[in-house]
Amino acid sequence: MKQKIKEKLQQLEQEKQIEILFAVESGSRAWGFASPDSDYDIRFVYKHSQDWYLNLWEQTDTIQFMTAEDLDGVGWDVRKALRLLAKSNASFTGWLFSPIVYRADHDFLNAIKNLANANFNPVSGFYHFHSMSKNFETTLGSEKMTLKRFFYAIRTALCAHWIYKNETIPPVLFKEMYSLIDDRYHSKLDALIALKSKRIEKSNDPVEADLIHLVKHLVNENNSVKDTLANRKSNPADFNSLFLKTLK
Repeated sequence: MKQKIKEKLQQLEQEKQIEILFAVESGSRAWGFASPDSDYDIRFVYKHSQDWYLNLWEQTDTIQFMTAEDLDGVGWDVRKALRLLAKSNASFTGWLFSPIVYRADHDFLNAIKNLANANFNPVSGFYHFHSMSKNFETTLGSEKMTLKRFFYAIRTALCAHWIYKNETIPPVLFKEMYSLIDDRYHSKLDALIALKSKRIEKSNDPVEADLIHLVKHLVNENNSVKDTLANRKSNPADFNSLFLKTLK
């Protein structure tokens, strides 16, 4: 599958006359709890030639595709990506730090990671994950709960909690946040991850009550501290500098 993804990216470059700066996996495969029928969520950043950016009119800055092999692709032009990163867009920071990289201009990827870390706004990241976790948490323990929904709930709750505790971008790999919770939950979550790897996305296998209680506890604690986080502004000059350097 990795070879098919690389071939698709190369095809896009030729068809769209772009240069892909990096391409990664996002979603459950990057988080470490994929199901057998999980899509491949390919996310990438690209650039055009310099003349493209001199157009008087705004042009399309997003590329999307879906293939018969369940390759779900979304790419952003580098200018759009940097503008969103300046706002600490949590979806994009998830792309940047994905453990699954299909291809990359490593100088660019390292530079933009450093930019993201130096300009991270805890408030922006926290509220993104906290609002998502509250939405997912409402179905826990109900007939609507699936394994997928449980993992989305606990992951977003832990991401928000990580930001509250550390004021840094949370890890993409789910298990790297185990340090936030008691050891007794680790083996139970590992067992659920193993189960999810054998089940379809909509599987509604039961989840132990103490794990559901853990998620609810995290959401409630996050809710109690939501007004205490630091609100930091990014430095626009740093983003513009990387943008100009990338175009050259």
